[in-house]
Amino acid sequence: MVPATVPETREESKVKRQPPYNVILENDDHHSMEFVVEVLKKVFSYPMEKCVQLMMQAHETGRSVVWTGAKEVAELKHEQIVTCHEKRNGTDLGPLGCFIEPAPG
Repeated sequence: MVPATVPETREESKVKRQPPYNVILENDDHHSMEFVVEVLKKVFSYPMEKCVQLMMQAHETGRSVVWTGAKEVAELKHEQIVTCHEKRNGTDLGPLGCFIEPAPG
């Protein structure tokens, strides 16, 4: 007599992915354009042309999506941006305006 084999049942588990997050740079009238470009270059290692383009978009429209990806990385990039302070004539101008939000879609 051959023992009956019971087919193995597998439960498929689906990994629920978190939605991507945008890192948003806000325009402000306090920081120099050169400083903003240098921060973007330092934090994201973007080419100079892309940094200027993102800075100009924030300047002209009030905001610019400078990065999109996983929430944890977006939080890290946000923190890196806001820890950069421009100092002019001995005065600390504070951090750039920056926040994260869920990416649409």
